[in-house]
Amino acid sequence: SWCGPCRQANPSIVATYKKFAGDKFDILAVSLDKTRENWVKAIADDQLTWTHVSDLKYWQSEVAQLYNVKAIPFNLLLDPEGKIVARNLMGAELDARLASLLQ
Repeated sequence: SWCGPCRQANPSIVATYKKFAGDKFDILAVSLDKTRENWVKAIADDQLTWTHVSDLKYWQSEVAQLYNVKAIPFNLLLDPEGKIVARNLMGAELDARLASLLQ
């Protein structure tokens, strides 16, 4: 809810999700928010229809620590086995990679 660049990226992510969502592509969003109310409101305001989780620990989030997140927005693209196949793809670059992987 508090990350300006994240909020600016959301319309592109929504478009990508609408284009590719299905059996082979989904999104799990992990928020670094501190307050549930702001986090939930941002999800609704930005029309983010995929699964969201947060431990509300901000930068001390266990997921952020596990994946060494130092800046946001941050994303990982995983294959069906859970292997990381790309990091921090956005917009057309993400769409192109998904198109090639989901052929």
